[in-house]
Amino acid sequence: MSTIISVQSLHKSFIRTRTSGSLLQRMNPMSRVEERHVALRALDLEVQAGETLALIGPNGAGKSTTIKILTGILFPTSGDARVLGLVPWKDRVALAYEIGSVFGQKSQLWLHLPALDAFELLSRIYELDREKFRRRRDLLIELFELGEFADVPVRKLSLGQRMRCEVAASLLHEPRILFLDEPTIGLDPVAKASIRDLIRRANVETGLTVFLTSHDAGDIESLCRRTVIVNRGEAVYDGSTSALRQKVLAKKEIDLKLVRAVENFVAPEGSSIVKQKGSGIKLSVDTQKTGIDRVVGEILRVHEVEDIAIQPAPLEDVIAEIYRRGGL
Repeated sequence: MSTIISVQSLHKSFIRTRTSGSLLQRMNPMSRVEERHVALRALDLEVQAGETLALIGPNGAGKSTTIKILTGILFPTSGDARVLGLVPWKDRVALAYEIGSVFGQKSQLWLHLPALDAFELLSRIYELDREKFRRRRDLLIELFELGEFADVPVRKLSLGQRMRCEVAASLLHEPRILFLDEPTIGLDPVAKASIRDLIRRANVETGLTVFLTSHDAGDIESLCRRTVIVNRGEAVYDGSTSALRQKVLAKKEIDLKLVRAVENFVAPEGSSIVKQKGSGIKLSVDTQKTGIDRVVGEILRVHEVEDIAIQPAPLEDVIAEIYRRGGL
């Protein structure tokens, strides 16, 4: 695989103006104090063609700033970045033909126009060959199941329908990289699953590189094989998404369904009750203190079990623990 995104010592700071006192005092220019806010300190990052990468971190960690720099929206204060061999903030027009982007809280569609008309306008902006555009448009409408509402003004669509149109629009010009900033924010579970499936299929079938920022653990687990965690503008973890649990939380969860409800269920040593309702019980097991087999063996020795399932700790818990620690 080839490196298509390269980031070295990327730094971005902003000047914020703060005022205090009464309204009259705040109107006085002398009352204004400038403060420097550092969004990125010294970020280093490489992404290979065809990768699916999640860039995550707490609010203010520098995630959206990174995406905006890599798409050419923002200039860095210092450092270097290359996307497909181009400097994003210098070669923004050329880069726009090679990348797609979806910002969950900012639409690239025209709200008073149907998606079909928006696609037509975007094809002119990207200077697409007419016949090639029509084939691509029809393929995306079929793939994303947009036919029923493609001619309805975007403002009248549900959020899930609009986001399907947003992702389709970002893929019209067959970009090599898709940047996603909170693409499923505000969506219901069914709509989230639909968007994730479409993005995953694009990666698998066309080799599309996916660069995602999200607070939704479901997005990260469903879409991204690699995760980079940033905190205070620096990368504190860069590795496989599946390895996060082993590195941070040595815990597993056991879901039990007993044959008969037990009022005073006693959790085996090394485990604790997370939730209990009737004959259903959820346990958390610290595998650094006891083996999962010992806990299961003790449960089976004492109780009649109808069903049992062992799951790793939820990724939300892992991410929350990393944020709490400020890194790994």
